[in-house]
Amino acid sequence: MSEVINIKKGLDIRLQGKAENIIGHAELPELFAIKPTDFHGVTPKLMVREGDQVKAGSVLFFDKYRPEIKFVSPVSGTVSAIIRGERRKVLEVVVKRDDANAFVEFPTADPGSLSRQEVIGRLLEAGAWPLIRQRPYDVIANANDNPKAIFISAFESAPLAPDCDFVVNGQEKYLQAGIEVMKKLCNNVHVGINADAASKPYLALKGVQMHKFDGPHPAGNVGVQISKISPINKGETVWVTQPQDLIIMGRLFLDGVYDSTKNILLAGSEVVKPAYYRTRIGACITPLVASNVKEGTIRYISGNVLTGKQITADGYLGYYHNQITVIPEGDYFEFMGWAAPGLGKYSVSRSFFSWLCSKTNYRMDANLHGGHRAIVVSGQYDKVLPMDILPEYLIKAIMAEDIDKMEQLGIYEVVEEDLALCEFVCTSKINIQEIVRNGINLMMKEMN
Repeated sequence: MSEVINIKKGLDIRLQGKAENIIGHAELPELFAIKPTDFHGVTPKLMVREGDQVKAGSVLFFDKYRPEIKFVSPVSGTVSAIIRGERRKVLEVVVKRDDANAFVEFPTADPGSLSRQEVIGRLLEAGAWPLIRQRPYDVIANANDNPKAIFISAFESAPLAPDCDFVVNGQEKYLQAGIEVMKKLCNNVHVGINADAASKPYLALKGVQMHKFDGPHPAGNVGVQISKISPINKGETVWVTQPQDLIIMGRLFLDGVYDSTKNILLAGSEVVKPAYYRTRIGACITPLVASNVKEGTIRYISGNVLTGKQITADGYLGYYHNQITVIPEGDYFEFMGWAAPGLGKYSVSRSFFSWLCSKTNYRMDANLHGGHRAIVVSGQYDKVLPMDILPEYLIKAIMAEDIDKMEQLGIYEVVEEDLALCEFVCTSKINIQEIVRNGINLMMKEMN
C-alpha cells in the first residue's frame, strides 16, 4: 500500500437528499434504451428493426468505423422503437422487456487461463468492450492498443455520489474476476481508494496496485488519480473502467452471460426516500421516481449534478451512470438576489454569510443566478482543480482552436468531468465542459 495522496484543491458541495445504504424495492422497468449519444466518437450502424425479438446480449448496433465494437441489449424482449433526431441520427434504441429473461450464452472460462487476445475477443463478441474507455479523449478503448496502465477509481467524491463499497457488496467474486480480465489486458493495474473509508472489497483484490486518496472532490475522479500517479503524455494511452463494470465483465467470464445488473443510487433533495435500487444499464427511471419525488417543477439528472445529463421523468439511465439525481428546476427570477444577505444560499466565494455554516446541507436548484459574461482570468478555477495545468489558459486555447497551445497546456490529461468544478464556480457562467469536449473532438480530428 502506498502512502496517502493528499488532494488539497477542490470543493465538496453539500446537498440535501443523501441516501442511506439500503436497497429499495422497485419493479424492473418495462422499457430500456441504449443511446449512441452516450459514446463519444461512435457512429451507429443498426443491426435490428422495430419489432425484432432480442435476448440480453443480442447486438443492437455497432460502430460504423470500428465494427468490432458492438452494443447489446440489456434485457430480452422486443425492439419497440428506434428514436431518431436531425438528419436521421439514431438517438435511442428502445427495447420492451418480456418475462422470459433470456440471455445469449457465451463460453465460460477463468480469465486467468486465457490469452490476451482471447480475453479481448470475448469482450468484443459479448458487447462488453464499451465498458472500457481510454484516456486521452474519453472514448471507447482501441482493442489494438497496448495501454501503459489501467486505472479504476473505487470511490466517488461528487455530490451525493454512491458508496462504491456498498454497491459491490456480495459481488467480490465477480469483482476479482473483472480484475483478472484487466490484468490480461495490461499488467499495470491501479485502484484508487478513499483513505477515510473501509474499502474492504477493494483491499482484498489481488494483483493490483492500491493507492489511497484523501481530500475534497474531485479526489474520486479517475483523471485526477491518473495525474497524481502516472500523468498522460503525448502518444501515451491509459484505459479506465468502473467497479460495477468490472462485475459485469466478471459475470460474463464466470457465468457466460452479459448481465448488466447494477445497484443504482436515487438521491437528491426532491426524492422522498433516497435509496439504492437494482436495475440494469439503460433502464427507464419511471418506476423509481413515479411515487418517490416531491411535487413541483423537477429536474431529473442521469448521473451527478456536476457532470450528469438532464433527462425526463420517463427518460433512461445513461450507459456509464450509477446514479439518478433529482433537484428543483429553479425556473424563477430573483429580483436583486445578489443584494440580499443570502443566509440560506450556498456560497463558494463567501459572497453570502452562509459560508459561516460549513456543515449545512443545501437544497440547490439548476438556476444560473446570472447571465453569461466574458471570461476573466481570476484564478478561481485553480482553487478547485488539483491538476498541474492552467485551466483558464487551456480554455482560451480551445476557444481559439490553437492546437499547439492545447497540447502544451494539457489537453491530453483532461476530460469534461475533471473541469466540472471549474464550471460550477465560474462567475462568467461559461459552459466549460462543452468547451473541453469541443477541444477534444478537434484534437481527435487533427490527430487522426
